[in-house]
Amino acid sequence: MRPRRRPFDQTRPAPRDTTRINDAIRVSRVRLIDDDGSQLGIKTTDEAREYAYGKNLDLVEVAAQADPPVAKVMDYGKYKYEQEQKAKQARKHQSQIQVKEIKFRPKIGVHDYNTKKGHVERFLNQRAKVKVTIMFRGREQTHPERGRDLLLRLADDVKEIGQIEDTELREEEVQGDGQREDPAPAGDAEPQPGEEVVEA
Repeated sequence: MRPRRRPFDQTRPAPRDTTRINDAIRVSRVRLIDDDGSQLGIKTTDEAREYAYGKNLDLVEVAAQADPPVAKVMDYGKYKYEQEQKAKQARKHQSQIQVKEIKFRPKIGVHDYNTKKGHVERFLNQRAKVKVTIMFRGREQTHPERGRDLLLRLADDVKEIGQIEDTELREEEVQGDGQREDPAPAGDAEPQPGEEVVEA
């Protein structure tokens, strides 16, 4: 079952083609380029238009900012079609990388670890990047090496399908200033994470 087609939205107008062709070119003189790319010099617009019509082609303004503007003799319909095809191919080959995030705790259990590792493997198999975050709370912040060990263990477990792209273990945030013991944050306080991005 396919969704119903929405009624045409008239509040958003379709993009309008602003290229000037033939009689829409209002300047008095143009620098004329033939359909084979050769320069024909500066001509009056009327002469250039007659030249294009004599070849059964269009006169198209290709550089309006130049002085005088540059106009080319071409089949405008064919040119426009080729431009649309190029844009379509560019969109087709443009790869969009998604970044998925998954969070671990340093004291994660074996079953929870395997479940989350399965999620990471699924994301990597879908050609997405995975950002792995270790969440520390309270006194866990005094042992950042546990988070690092967990990240390295996960990276080793998924090394067949992914690799580490960037490691951002923010030890200076996790360890505090070294002069005093950081108080444990309240349940709603934002813990300081260590991060690692795994790339397929």
